[in-house]
Amino acid sequence: MKLFCKQVLWGLMLGCFSLTVRAQEVSVGSARELGDDSLKGWHLLDKQKDGFNGISLGQAYQELQKTGKKHNTVVVAVIDSGIDTTHEDLKTVLWTNPGEIPGNGIDDDHDGYVDDVHGWNFLGGKDGRNVVKDSYEGARIYHQLKAKYADSTAIDTTTDEKKWEYQEWVKVKSRLEADAANASMTVLALKHLYQNIPTADSVMRETLGKQEYTGNDLQAYAPTTAGLSRAKNVMMALFKGFDEMNALNKTLIQNFNDYYEGQSEKADELDKAPEDYRGEVVKDNYADFNDRYYGNNDLMGNAIFHGTHVAGIIAADRTNHIGIDGICDDVKIMMVRVVDDGDEHDKDIALGIRYAVDHGAKVINMSFGKSFSPQKAWVDEAVKYAASKDVLLVHAAGNDHENVDSTDNFPTPDYIDGNETAPNWITVGASGDDRIGGLVAGFSNYGKRSVNVFAPGVKIYSTVLNNGYDFADGTSMASPVVAGVAALIREYFPSLNAEQVKYVIEKSAIAPAEQVTIPGTETQTSLSELCTSGGIVNAYAAIKLAETLKGENKIPRTHIKRNKKD
Repeated sequence: MKLFCKQVLWGLMLGCFSLTVRAQEVSVGSARELGDDSLKGWHLLDKQKDGFNGISLGQAYQELQKTGKKHNTVVVAVIDSGIDTTHEDLKTVLWTNPGEIPGNGIDDDHDGYVDDVHGWNFLGGKDGRNVVKDSYEGARIYHQLKAKYADSTAIDTTTDEKKWEYQEWVKVKSRLEADAANASMTVLALKHLYQNIPTADSVMRETLGKQEYTGNDLQAYAPTTAGLSRAKNVMMALFKGFDEMNALNKTLIQNFNDYYEGQSEKADELDKAPEDYRGEVVKDNYADFNDRYYGNNDLMGNAIFHGTHVAGIIAADRTNHIGIDGICDDVKIMMVRVVDDGDEHDKDIALGIRYAVDHGAKVINMSFGKSFSPQKAWVDEAVKYAASKDVLLVHAAGNDHENVDSTDNFPTPDYIDGNETAPNWITVGASGDDRIGGLVAGFSNYGKRSVNVFAPGVKIYSTVLNNGYDFADGTSMASPVVAGVAALIREYFPSLNAEQVKYVIEKSAIAPAEQVTIPGTETQTSLSELCTSGGIVNAYAAIKLAETLKGENKIPRTHIKRNKKD
């Protein structure tokens, strides 16, 4: 799983060993560190009026009011990790299944899902349990197909699906073998530190007379014995390695331990098959796509920060005068839970899309991704089904500052036959502002062919647990900005179909005059080299363009068949 909030990078220097590690995939609170509350809601603002490269939402609503257009309620499905259904800014905008009677334990609407009042959890068991931790797709593929392909000389590639399976195996084998070798070296280099941190931390807590201390506290301490000096040096290596002298010891120790243990698991991936965390809870027949009526209605799950934050960007109540305002003024959020702490499963993604389509969603936001997709054919069919029902899919490009024209980030709109691309799909990169790191987020993936548009995804303020609000970074935040604009268009221009809405968003995107930095480099280029539209989404410009479109044949169909390699 790559829940596409920013993956923060630390440089950990231990002796002569240099290591870059990934932190938790959510970066929060960063704007508070700047001491700048003016960043709250910057993504909605206007460049000329407010000085921020936002989406000009206020101007869009002024235009809609000026023209007196009526609006229709639009359902937006958020396929994600879950949602805080009790949040003060979200509970009034939750989609409610009109065919269900809450809490009676009966499948009133006969859709196969009992009490699916606000959506469905495909990571739940009928006994009420939920999948919390899961394995990674690469490890699952490797051990599933090792016996089939490792020593085989006769490879069956007679169909697109069989050819795809073999190609995924080849990529996985190469990646995992390299990753396992690197992880083994990392574990060897960090093992001594890992073993000595508990004792060193205990000594320093007792010596300093407090359970929590910072690197600055430690640096000011002058040890009086050789043993105390060794303990201080161990802990100072941690603080200086993370370059987090103001952080607390408990926080850094937990982050380091998580990283070390993750590397240990990766080093063992070739020899040890991953646990079937999902199967043990869900208990479906995963190989049978027709075995689809599994899960439960618990949308809170266990890791709902992400989905709650995403939902607030789209739809936080604009009428209650508390918290924040979402982008849309007449939208209902349907939560479909398929994301946990690990890689999503293709079956859950495909069924999540189908569930959303069957229950009336007109826009689907997907702020997640992974490097492999063994059952991509299932997802492709779900995407085609969504297209046949006029549903727009919006997907986060990812946070690895990579070119996704050549680096896989699933799910994708390119079908496995290699000849067609879904016409109802928008891939979104993350933009920022000059005062918060530049116009293009340094972490964002990009692609002249594969990314359609950029949208604000840096220091986005939105809903979090327990009626809270906080900042987060990532293409996870940029994607719902675009999903929100798409829903706004569908609210006020219901005659426009999904392809037309995609056209409007891309065609009206604002192309910056200045050069931008290619993520992960110091090279400057135009934004047109990083995405197909060459621009940043703008709600006002989108509304103005939508007003000019009267019928389905009014615009060119720009997303017909194309070859993935073009």
